[in-house]
Amino acid sequence: CPAIDKEDRGKKAINMQDIEPRVEESVENWNFFMKIPEFDRTKLDVTKTKEAQLLRPLFEFSGACPGCGETPYLKLLSQLFGDRLMIANATGCSSIYGGNLPTTPWAMDENGRGPAWSNSLFEDNAEFGLGFRTSVDKQNSFAKELLLKLKDKIGKKLVEDTINADQKSEEGIKVQRENIAKIKSKLSNIKGDDARLLEGVLSYLIVKSIWAVGGDGWAYDIGYGGLDHVLASGANINILVLDTGVYSNTGGQTSKATPLGAVAKFSAEGKKKVQKDLALHALDYDDVYVARVAMGANDKQTLTAFLEAEAYSGPSLIIAYSHCIAHGYDLKFGMKHQEMAVKSGLWPLFRYNPALKEEGKNPFSLDYKEPKTPVKEYMYSENRFKMVERIDPKLAKTFLEKADEFAKREWVRYQDLESSGNLRFRVVLK
Repeated sequence: CPAIDKEDRGKKAINMQDIEPRVEESVENWNFFMKIPEFDRTKLDVTKTKEAQLLRPLFEFSGACPGCGETPYLKLLSQLFGDRLMIANATGCSSIYGGNLPTTPWAMDENGRGPAWSNSLFEDNAEFGLGFRTSVDKQNSFAKELLLKLKDKIGKKLVEDTINADQKSEEGIKVQRENIAKIKSKLSNIKGDDARLLEGVLSYLIVKSIWAVGGDGWAYDIGYGGLDHVLASGANINILVLDTGVYSNTGGQTSKATPLGAVAKFSAEGKKKVQKDLALHALDYDDVYVARVAMGANDKQTLTAFLEAEAYSGPSLIIAYSHCIAHGYDLKFGMKHQEMAVKSGLWPLFRYNPALKEEGKNPFSLDYKEPKTPVKEYMYSENRFKMVERIDPKLAKTFLEKADEFAKREWVRYQDLESSGNLRFRVVLK
């Protein structure tokens, strides 16, 4: 946090001290902090970064590596949609710190509500998440059937209001929760199997936010076939790829997301090819929401992408730059490195929102500027790239030249996509 004490410039928002003398005082402060009421979600403009950060996170104390680049995205996810969030989590770092049983960082709010989380394998996590969507839709339709059968006993207006509820805003969701509470109260006095069945599926009348989450090893490699199937399904499911550019959890093996020139296991002298463009693959469907984000480079764009993806009633894919200990630098500078990656042009930021086509607007938004930071300045600030120079200076120079060419080519490619607004073509670069 960049905040500083105006009276003592040496003090920042968080200041490291020895723990032993502070324990008793800190426990007292923590207990006081936990008694502070949560801010009313319906009164916040969550499209603003500062106000969104007043939302209670339902992901905390993960036990991930200090400075992990993945966890801030999950924290944001939990703040925006946490109490109605359903996560299918691919095996990898996010499943280890996400389900480090018998503890878990996924928390409940004061009402006992919180994310529903489950882990699946590399190869089928996208399909696993699609199963969530199919199940939730069936439970929702079954609840509506039962409501209509019992409308004379529950009340026709209440049933109609519940079935037709607009849950596109926090205020709308709050009203729907109140409707559900009224129905639940009425059902306690209604006999019969239909009433009991409805009690079991009432919660599915609250809109669910369903996300398949995992790393690039899952999304680019082992689970790509399933992920592609889900993107092509047209189902209302969101996919969050925490892209570290390497198989982080299993020891740092090369993935198809590993950047050109980066050293990793199976690429000991640096990756010889540029990384796969998963975003461009997804864009080819034309009806999939796609975004590439980097919180350290543009937190507003990241927040907007999460909100747009969840609001879009079809498949959504967010690819999030996630710095990692495998990159070889002090991760307290992680967000700065994200910014450098974007400014060098090696991590283009954009959003493609098919819903805007219906409004006659350009669905493609390029969210970064023409590369200005030399690729060498970014790449050689990380040991995964710098190591090649020690191994083979000539090869290292070739990597830098290719990376510079790649950054410029990406800028031209995505500029063309934004200017045309039509993704049903491939850019031919001379």
